[in-house]
Amino acid sequence: MIGFLRGKLVSKTPPLLILDVQGVGYEINAPMTTFYNLPALGETIQLQTHLSIREDAHVLFGFATEADRVMFRLLIKVNGVGPKLALAILSGQSVDEFHRCINDNDTAALIRLPGVGKKTAERLIVEMRDKLPQLEGVSQQAENQSVDVPTVGRSNAKQEAISALCALGYKATEASKMVQNIAQEDKSCEEIIRLALQGK
Repeated sequence: MIGFLRGKLVSKTPPLLILDVQGVGYEINAPMTTFYNLPALGETIQLQTHLSIREDAHVLFGFATEADRVMFRLLIKVNGVGPKLALAILSGQSVDEFHRCINDNDTAALIRLPGVGKKTAERLIVEMRDKLPQLEGVSQQAENQSVDVPTVGRSNAKQEAISALCALGYKATEASKMVQNIAQEDKSCEEIIRLALQGK
């Protein structure tokens, strides 16, 4: 298994990023909570990773913190929750926010996440409640890297944000509606997605 990767960030198109590790480009799927903390292209970063092996593909997932990776691994053990839905949940809520939803039986907040219906929300609360101590025991020492986004290509930031939201499970019309009322003002794709998810 690949525990972590450290290399140069060469591409970031949510939810996919590419990391150059000694000349090998790794395609990594990451939640928006990780994208919010990415530095500029060309910078060196380290991500905690999880390798998902299916019959038709090997998919690598990356996380800025160990807490995010632990939560991802706990989520994919829940009946009916696969890696794609786990990524969407992590993109829509931080570990602390998810923790609160489970403790407070807040199905309404969970239902607002893409791909999570009432039954899935109830299942998450039941199955994750016993696993919360594992999240509490994880150190959340993230690399507090400042977000340094190049100004080049920001004109298409809204369209990129819509594409990223679709990749996370939102319908195209819903994703478009989420970002259309956000004043761009030179915001990056990641900033637009963050605001869209907060306003959901």
